[in-house]
Amino acid sequence: MSDTFNVWAAGDSHVGTDIRRGRKSLAETLQQSEHGGEEGGPTFKWDIMIDIGDLSGSQTPPDDEEGELVVEQYSVLEKHSRSQIYNIVGNHDASGADEETQWWFKKWADPFGVNTDHSGVDNGERPFTVNGEWDHYSFQAGNILFLLMGDRNDGGPPVGRGKKGGYPAGAVTQETFEWWVRMVESNQDKIIVSVHHHMLKETTVASGPWEGFVKDEDGNWKGNYHGYFPDGGPEGASYLYWVGGRPDAQAFENYLAEHPGSIDLWIGGHTHTQPDDTHGGRSHIEKKWDVTFLNCAAMTAYHGHRSLPMSRPIEFLKGANEATIRCYLHTSAHAAQGWYKKTERMAPLRHAFQGV
Repeated sequence: MSDTFNVWAAGDSHVGTDIRRGRKSLAETLQQSEHGGEEGGPTFKWDIMIDIGDLSGSQTPPDDEEGELVVEQYSVLEKHSRSQIYNIVGNHDASGADEETQWWFKKWADPFGVNTDHSGVDNGERPFTVNGEWDHYSFQAGNILFLLMGDRNDGGPPVGRGKKGGYPAGAVTQETFEWWVRMVESNQDKIIVSVHHHMLKETTVASGPWEGFVKDEDGNWKGNYHGYFPDGGPEGASYLYWVGGRPDAQAFENYLAEHPGSIDLWIGGHTHTQPDDTHGGRSHIEKKWDVTFLNCAAMTAYHGHRSLPMSRPIEFLKGANEATIRCYLHTSAHAAQGWYKKTERMAPLRHAFQGV
């Protein structure tokens, strides 16, 4: 049994966007973790990686060409296996309204390893067995329970756009929310880490109503962190807005307000910003309802004008009632490549980590 457990929280690689600028966003970050960066960034340890989605950079439903590109970039791993990476679907990964539901994510990211020939995911090689469905599943590492929920921006407007891919506003099914409640309430003896592509409302940087946009000189909304789509719940473009098709449902928020401290950590992304940015009075790591919220985005350098490649390695230490959240800068555009200690934080845990 190991005394430390290292979870790498990352996502929003948007590989199709960066490759057009000559950058392999996913491959470069994976290689830096194993071999260090060309600008002096050190290697870092990880036992599992949680990829919070938006592998695709397409503004239309993604295609097989980009899926092949994603798998090619994952294949650079030498010291880790593809099956050490646990994926959830992001809004840019969404299938079109007239396509098979989330076919692209199921084929190329494949959290249950049912399309191994395409995705390279072999669940027989998983360090921790997954249980559930492709859009909401769990696994346990020691006494840490991970609850992973995919973004359901599929099926057409208003919840998910069709011809242009996934609207920014986050969505889960009612089934997923009810599953999450059951899992939370039946596992209070464990450290619980919830994961979704989006953050919850008003928890971290730019996760409040209308905070995805700015107004132009005529008083009209225009894109800032996110694209402005008036028929897709633009108010909630920066957070998990739809639950069971209900706009601004706040189902998770209301539950946590009524049951503070019922989970330990919420990991998401979606909104790309620089590590020191604040918006709405909130940074990338905040505490609310006795829960630590972490925005780990983004690996892309070019998808969104505020993007700066970074990710968040998290260390759990046996016997400790807190986890260390670090920030790794994958380029030197903001500060020296590597650890950015200014934004390192400690996340309190309801239970001591028992090791894996």
